Amino acid sequence: MTSTAPVLESVLTCPKCGHARTELMPTDACQFFYECEHCKAVLRPRAGDCCVFCSYGSVKCPPMQMQQGCSACRG
Repeated sequence: MTSTAPVLESVLTCPKCGHARTELMPTDACQFFYECEHCKAVLRPRAGDCCVFCSYGSVKCPPMQMQQGCSACRG
């Protein structure tokens, strides 16, 4: 039996220094910025991605996992 509940934890990996940290993803909003705790770089989504989890996470954000698209960030 397959679960349809989205995964809520993702490992964010900084593209500048490679530091990785497990973070809890918000289910009701997109996270546009994330500061790496190691090198202090401020990460922003890559072009075409809705949030930092879709760009740098091990798991895409909950709306994208559910294949609904991310209406929360499209205003």
